[in-house]
Amino acid sequence: MEPAGVPDETRHFALALADEAATVACAAVLAPLLGTGDVVALSGPLGAGKTTLARALIRAVAGDPALEVPSPTYTLVQIYPTRPRVTHFDLYRLGDPDELVELGFDEAAEAGIVLAEWPERAPEVLRAANLHLSLADLPGGGRRLAIAALPEAAARIERPLALLAFLAAAGHADARRAPFPGDASARRYETLATGGGRPLILMDSPPLVLGPPVRDGRAYAEIARSALNTVPFVAVAEALRARGLATPRIEAFDTGHGFVLMEDLGREGVLDGEGRPIPERYEAAMLALAHLHAASFDPALALPDGRPYTVPPFDHAAMAIEAGLLLDWYVPHVFGRPATPEERAAFDRVWERLFAVLDTAERHLVQRDVQAPNLVWRAGRSGLDRIAFLDFQDAMVGPSAYDVAALAHDPRVTIEPDLEARLRLAYVAARRSVDPGFREAAFETAYAIMAAQRQTKILGIFVRLLVRDGKPQYLRHIPRIKAYLRRTLSHPALGELARLYAAWHLLDEPDAPFETRQT
Repeated sequence: MEPAGVPDETRHFALALADEAATVACAAVLAPLLGTGDVVALSGPLGAGKTTLARALIRAVAGDPALEVPSPTYTLVQIYPTRPRVTHFDLYRLGDPDELVELGFDEAAEAGIVLAEWPERAPEVLRAANLHLSLADLPGGGRRLAIAALPEAAARIERPLALLAFLAAAGHADARRAPFPGDASARRYETLATGGGRPLILMDSPPLVLGPPVRDGRAYAEIARSALNTVPFVAVAEALRARGLATPRIEAFDTGHGFVLMEDLGREGVLDGEGRPIPERYEAAMLALAHLHAASFDPALALPDGRPYTVPPFDHAAMAIEAGLLLDWYVPHVFGRPATPEERAAFDRVWERLFAVLDTAERHLVQRDVQAPNLVWRAGRSGLDRIAFLDFQDAMVGPSAYDVAALAHDPRVTIEPDLEARLRLAYVAARRSVDPGFREAAFETAYAIMAAQRQTKILGIFVRLLVRDGKPQYLRHIPRIKAYLRRTLSHPALGELARLYAAWHLLDEPDAPFETRQT
């Protein structure tokens, strides 16, 4: 039975609650979404679990799982000095709806959250409720929770409820969840402690919303071929595992909502306690890349459920619009003016000639974010299994040298020239050992071009994270990126680009202002 007495514009949701633990887990999801002014009506027959759900909601708002929450069956109302305040009504013994005034219902709704059991006894409560929760027993055990929400409340609860349903379907509705540090993207991560003691990672990646058209009627994400959902992550994870690389095993996924439940591979990374690179671990990652690139790659992949997915090409347009972030964000921030049309034309001409050189470069799957935060060291393992790769959401088919250059110029970690050379040579030696026809000179050229393209892009991205997203912490990495770019521009293939950047004094800006600049 659906909740009754709610307006036509309400949105409806339903969840199966297997037991009390699932009810508590549901309350833990809903409670942080409630705020002052919310009126939650709780309906259902005697014994359906209304008080259990109300108690769990109150404890979750209070942040105290042991909080004493008596049923207000006889007192009719119980107030909890939480933030926001919660007023719990049980209207089963309400003699007259007019008694609501004496009970302080209106004041309670204005001052905090209201939870009202048996709202049918007072039509005013049903009219005021923006969330109507109705519990009913299921034939096979457990209960069904039907939720009717007014539009504003529905917008708050829709995704969290979908996530709860996803976890329930995967058998982990009552898993203990905790936030896990994410990255610069919109993705969110949680750790899950399951009943079996097996740790899992939950990725919550909302479908990408395309921005306004920026070129030829297309949005930036369309041109850059950014992943619109989690389909690429799931498909590429399976493809990498099939080719011998360690990636998280996918336990469950919902590509429509963007939920992925995966194996937790641990916390040990590739840096020491001082945040410095551990050469042997970086080298292990390089050898894993060499192993991957040594065999041909078919971009036609499939998800575990059989749906096809084709890895898109990292083409000239995608490379160019990424490099152009330097002009869009970095140049205005540093020089206090937008790039001129003439500067843009010169920039595009130089880069187009460099991209043309890449047309003959070896191409393969490139993960495009191979760097310290996305690598896990697995002590006690051997060979390729020692290092695991975590982030390949935006993988494309492009020059193999891209990921090699990305790792050897880690944007968050200082890779000194000697270590960069060691890593690059380790990759080359591994490739030559299995493929005598490996074109080392062509690789070195592609490596330099891809390193410069990535470094140019990142200068723009880190400023964009400040200006657009309010994340100034990435500015501290800009001096490192500029140092990498100065080093990279010494390659003969980049002579024209080096002269252009020098003429613009692009890398002459003192590094210090980026340590503190916040505007």
